[in-house]
Amino acid sequence: MRRFVLPSLVVAAAVALLALLAFGVSNQGDNTSIDAKVAKGAFPVAPSSKTALPVLGTKRTETLADFRGKVVVLNVFASWCQPCKAEAPILAAEQKQISGKNATILGVTYLDNSSDSEQFVRQEHVTYPVLRDVSGGFVRSFGATGVPETFVIDREGHIEAVRRFQLVGSWLQKTLPPILHRRS
Repeated sequence: MRRFVLPSLVVAAAVALLALLAFGVSNQGDNTSIDAKVAKGAFPVAPSSKTALPVLGTKRTETLADFRGKVVVLNVFASWCQPCKAEAPILAAEQKQISGKNATILGVTYLDNSSDSEQFVRQEHVTYPVLRDVSGGFVRSFGATGVPETFVIDREGHIEAVRRFQLVGSWLQKTLPPILHRRS
């Protein structure tokens, strides 16, 4: 009986490893599919557009659909995130550039508490709208797993560009003009 214990454990471990691998491959999720579609030029509709999120510092809620007709640079951030602080001036400067072009930056806090988010907004001089994703479900529907991440959504609600890490100044300057100049 003892001689079957070790081989049985090895087989059980191998089956568990294969099951875990199959689960991981099948659940790569929206992250890869959104990125792959954008890379191919097949721009997917932004998910969760009707999910109502609280507007930071108010009792109101807004949805991504409320911004339909505008180009939206959706930036996922958190108050504790150092790269988010580093990109805040880039986003603030870009908001000044695009606000008159029927476009906006839209911040979405990810699993952050209100008071810390409000303090971040004050310290970083954020002037664009900020929504709170308390549960993280809205952000995860975009395939996001961390912060910062940025999505450029056209006037019809399609994701046209994705940045899965900290912004650099030139990325928005290269990405936005063709989207902004296109009329719906």
